[in-house]
Amino acid sequence: MGQDASADTSRSYRGSGGTRRWRWQQSTWGEAGAEFLGTFVLIMFGDGIVATCVAGLSQSGRGELGFNSGDWILITFAWGFAVMLGVYIAGGVSGAHLNPAVTFAQALRRGFPWNKVPLYVVAQVFGAFVAAAVVYFNYRFAIGSFEHVEHIHRGSSNSVGTYSIFATFPAEYFTSWFGPFMDQVIGTALLVGCIFAVIDEYNAPTKANLAPFIIGLIVVAIGISFGVNAGYAINPARDLGPRLFAWAQGWGKIAMPGDYGNVNTYFWIPIVGPLVGGVIGAFVYDLLIRNVLIARGVRPDPEMVEEAQTTIEEED
Repeated sequence: MGQDASADTSRSYRGSGGTRRWRWQQSTWGEAGAEFLGTFVLIMFGDGIVATCVAGLSQSGRGELGFNSGDWILITFAWGFAVMLGVYIAGGVSGAHLNPAVTFAQALRRGFPWNKVPLYVVAQVFGAFVAAAVVYFNYRFAIGSFEHVEHIHRGSSNSVGTYSIFATFPAEYFTSWFGPFMDQVIGTALLVGCIFAVIDEYNAPTKANLAPFIIGLIVVAIGISFGVNAGYAINPARDLGPRLFAWAQGWGKIAMPGDYGNVNTYFWIPIVGPLVGGVIGAFVYDLLIRNVLIARGVRPDPEMVEEAQTTIEEED
């Protein structure tokens, strides 16, 4: 995000000699590859910490059985680091959206090409799916041991805990879809609005390549403040990809369509809610901050204008 994706081919850098330049790397497919890898890394660290807290610590003898409030702090910070690392990895190629809600908001308010949106979204969901598969492969013995000790049967109501390693679910105090839906709208509005502030060339943009770090802290803040209602997916790819994997691994209706008793057919909420919230966050930020700065004659930061070229143009 906010990183320069253009390459100066007039100079040679260490490690660049002999590198074959495939045509797809110079097209939107190259950007899709970066979105795949960035989202993959995000979910690897994010789902990995949940697997550690839910099953890994207790079954390895390195922690107590069961989830506690201290684990929630670990999870919120790990997800923030996960986002930070994913953005650092993909930022120079694709802009590191790593989130369909961010991609949609960028297309709606920042001129991101609409024809690239479907490929970005598919890459993000697929990266999340593959990462969930790798996390499961790594922790399958711990998960199986935890299920055995706790007499958990996948697909039943008592398997929500192990399913939550991969995707989100609503808190028990909700009795309809509206509460968790609004939770996703609010959380993602905060996410996108704050991201737009961090990378806005008219405001006080973050420099020295610190934007990914600040964006990670934004995710930490949302997790701590707004995470308990519905697991703060705030990212359709983060939820849908691992949810589909969990469904394929036997969690059944708990994963898809997401039946939890108090709220059923839940799967669409972490998809639609973040998309709506992202648009709201983008519009509110532009209305009350960016457009005010422009109206006052503030000049964009020249360095940020140059770095804002975060996507590679499709070759003719």
